[in-house]
Amino acid sequence: MDVKQLPTTAVLSDYVTICELDGIKVVRVIHPKATAAISLFGAHVLSFQPSGKKETIWMSEKADLSGTKAIRGGIPVCWPWFGKAAEPSHGFARSSEWALNEHRENEEGVIISLTLTDTAETRAIWPHAFRAELLMEVTDTLKVSLISTNTGDAPMQIGGALHTYLNIGDVTETTVSQLGNEYIEGGIRKPSSGNTGFDQEVDRIYTHANETVMVEDPRFQRRLAVTNQGNNAVVVWNPWKALSASMGDMADDSYETMVCVESAVYDRSVKLEAGENHTLSTLISSQ
Repeated sequence: MDVKQLPTTAVLSDYVTICELDGIKVVRVIHPKATAAISLFGAHVLSFQPSGKKETIWMSEKADLSGTKAIRGGIPVCWPWFGKAAEPSHGFARSSEWALNEHRENEEGVIISLTLTDTAETRAIWPHAFRAELLMEVTDTLKVSLISTNTGDAPMQIGGALHTYLNIGDVTETTVSQLGNEYIEGGIRKPSSGNTGFDQEVDRIYTHANETVMVEDPRFQRRLAVTNQGNNAVVVWNPWKALSASMGDMADDSYETMVCVESAVYDRSVKLEAGENHTLSTLISSQ
């Protein structure tokens, strides 16, 4: 995504503007260190490109940007649960409108803060009072942090994921390493070598991954380091041919240039008492 080409609707500072992209409002960062974009719909990171380097984040060319359904690609915020633990799948945060809370900047980079709080609509789905904050820290690296706070009186259980789609040159040449000795696939625990390549659909929950996972991208002549905190798993996903072709918001060959490496609490195992908070984060650097 060429974020510099998006039409500007408001200038917030030297480095931060509000733009329109089809039916969604986007906070755009153009800084000497990097460019980036995050949608207010879903607090969804759409782009991060360090200066002089290739785009890091993959977006589907067929993504629905109407603001009526979850966006394919980028970094969806799966919250307050991951997967099909409840309805809607991956929670309601990724299809909710977030508010721009704050933006800060200096010569090293830009920080964007978006927030989401409970409403009658969210309480009908999940009966809890909460404040969720998404921090996007843009320098020559990208750090995304999801801070969940229990603002109610009763304890609440949460899970979730920062469902990062990475832009890669060729999935058949790509490997992901430092994934630990075990993964869950189809509900079954299996031993792991700690590495994986891609020659078929991969949908695995790695429960003992290192804090930093490495993605080798030889076609683009780079390594992507993904450092996760506050998680209990790293999810690795590529839909491969059949699933990619079956999805209306992905091109048939989309699987060839993306891989998901996700910082996740896959099992809703985080318990927050009244007033407590939890931070789930991922930091991406291109080497």
